[in-house]
Amino acid sequence: MVNFVQKTLLSALFCLTFTVLLFAQSTEFIYGDLLPDAPELAKRGEYKVGVQTINLVHKNQLNVLKHKDGVTPTYDRPLTVEVWYPALVSPQQKEIVVYEEVMGNSNDPKRPLKPFTFKGRSVRKAVAKKEEAPYPLVIISHGYTGSRYLLTYLAENLASKGYVVAAIDHTESTFRDVANFASTLYHRPLDQLFVLDEMDRLSQKGSGSFLSGLLDAKNTGLIGYSMGGYGALNATGAGFSKTALQSFKAMSGGSEALAERLAGSEAYAKTQDERIKAVVAFAPWGMNAGAWDSTGLAGLTRPTFFVAGSEDDISKYEKGIKAIYEGARHANRYLLTYQNARHNVAPNPAPPEALAQGLPIDEYLRYADSVWDTRRINNINQHFVTAFLGIHLKKQDLNEYLQLKEKAVDGIWKGFKPRTSIGLEFRHHDAN
Repeated sequence: MVNFVQKTLLSALFCLTFTVLLFAQSTEFIYGDLLPDAPELAKRGEYKVGVQTINLVHKNQLNVLKHKDGVTPTYDRPLTVEVWYPALVSPQQKEIVVYEEVMGNSNDPKRPLKPFTFKGRSVRKAVAKKEEAPYPLVIISHGYTGSRYLLTYLAENLASKGYVVAAIDHTESTFRDVANFASTLYHRPLDQLFVLDEMDRLSQKGSGSFLSGLLDAKNTGLIGYSMGGYGALNATGAGFSKTALQSFKAMSGGSEALAERLAGSEAYAKTQDERIKAVVAFAPWGMNAGAWDSTGLAGLTRPTFFVAGSEDDISKYEKGIKAIYEGARHANRYLLTYQNARHNVAPNPAPPEALAQGLPIDEYLRYADSVWDTRRINNINQHFVTAFLGIHLKKQDLNEYLQLKEKAVDGIWKGFKPRTSIGLEFRHHDAN
């Protein structure tokens, strides 16, 4: 009798344990998954997602970190790019990938590099789905410091909706290889434009790349966060100011390389690329440091979607992001504001490793916001970026999702569940 009872209890315990484990697996949260209050367009699209890494080299670039005695040498600048795309994935194949990332900064002894991994919802080296190609191209540019994996929640989401998404590791600006800020100031827009050229080249027939025939580079969206936003604005018409040049010279030992990106420069005007049809700028840095004046901002003419925290202590709000929005008078532009949020309105949530006791708080605060749930910010970003890029790159009829009352508390925003459009503000101005 005792043995029977013991066996029964052990069997029940096994079943309970199995059920708990099965439930835990089925409810595992991966960056970009939907919370119950996620707005409508945050959900993934109809396509399965593949991911591959490509390595590019931008030859003969100015090495502003080596400027000395009035001479700036050149170097071949490597750029690693992660590409997500619509893919052929069998029903039996699990749509899961493991990304390898690091905490810390390479030049900071107080924050040594510590590898960690996290999951995403895509399949490494899956066969591209080309029956409906070409797809619009989206380029993602991270902050300083950062990496190509900083916004995987958004990259995977967009790829599932029929985009090819290329996220850049900006050399000398990542967690692994961060260097003097002058490199980021100079190279950021050049990296973005070079990656556009390379994605276009690799998409051509006979390139030998999996990208051949897969994307339409003439229909490109550019997404930038912080310094990525700084670069994206300069890449699309916001020429830098003379103040920016003076700051760069002081930081680079006298280099005047940034002069080629100044407003009014003939060389700068020639770099404007009409393949870029729309821009998303998350917390763009620069206005607070004098990177632009009214002349530079007047050069912005493409549809631009700004995202900001009202308490941004890095890029600033009133005299930073909002000032750019107001100064871009020749662009059809939008401004989504997270009330009381600071700078982190774009990244993935903080990984579990960043929650460990004893770490510098910056390991947590490079991802997290102290007021907002980052997972909710991610869902809201997925919703609005889907609408904005859908309108401008896919010609989808999604305008009603961007025709909103300024304050979310004044009524339910289109696509939001009752009682959930709270803590947000939305502005829109057409081009003058």
